[in-house]
Amino acid sequence: MSEKINHHKVIIIGSGPAGFTAALYTGRANLNPLIFEGIQPGGQLTITTEIENYPGFEHGIQGPELMDIMRKQVHRFGAKSLYQEVTAVDFSKHPFVLKSYDEVFIADAVIVATGASARLLGIESEKKFMGYGVSACATCDGFFFRNQRILVVGGGDTAMEEANYLTKFASEVTIIHRREEFRASKIMLDRAKKNPKIKFLMNKVVKEVVGKEEDGKKTMTGVILEDTKNHSTSQFNAEGLFIAIGHKPNTELFKGILDMDETGYLILKPGSSYTNIEGVFAAGDVADHKYRQAITAAGSGCMAAIDAERWLELREHLN
Repeated sequence: MSEKINHHKVIIIGSGPAGFTAALYTGRANLNPLIFEGIQPGGQLTITTEIENYPGFEHGIQGPELMDIMRKQVHRFGAKSLYQEVTAVDFSKHPFVLKSYDEVFIADAVIVATGASARLLGIESEKKFMGYGVSACATCDGFFFRNQRILVVGGGDTAMEEANYLTKFASEVTIIHRREEFRASKIMLDRAKKNPKIKFLMNKVVKEVVGKEEDGKKTMTGVILEDTKNHSTSQFNAEGLFIAIGHKPNTELFKGILDMDETGYLILKPGSSYTNIEGVFAAGDVADHKYRQAITAAGSGCMAAIDAERWLELREHLN
């Protein structure tokens, strides 16, 4: 198939709350944005069951439903969605060039909202019970585990922070770590050790998440642990498993093009959504390793849209 060329004022790479909010604002500014929703339309929230901390939904809302509402809202204002990935970008010339499979797209401004993915254990049963006992976000899901036993996997600051946070709800939190030494800072480790609700299980890895399925409803009941020294296995009963082994920003596509830190998070000009390339903006978890919430992602999507709109206006004015 021959390459087709499509010109757009604004192209948004990635969906989720950041991408959709950017599309909402640029759409209402008559910029007719094109959204590349990628292979996980709606981003991380599509694997989150109940969301109770997004303002405006008194009784909470399902993650996929919230993303669907946002999508319909942005389409109402002229945004268009493509359910494909951007496979290459050329930001060295203006307008910018983006490739997706057999098509070439041209953009005056680009908003990167590709998000981040939680690093997971990579076992099949973890996927099966994701949202049904297994989670990668304590601040999103901790509330649902009142008076229950929770396991946290990890040995860094994230694991200690999540474990401490979860003690607000859980009856007991056990940190599982594959080694005896922790990567966590001394202050975070000490805080976790002083917390009476937190226990530690060292030299163990989760081999399997176990649970039951009744009337189509899945419930996690525990995990199978393997000892990293003698390889013996044992079952540990718990209602929740939080994976806290870090996040990986989805920035492979921009390596060597956009400035990023050693983990891969995009570096933005302070107090803005500007990347190191004029006309390329970023929003959401792709540049935020600190908050990583739907509401902060949406807020930064709004910032990116306003920055892009003003930047385009200024260019037009100068030309």
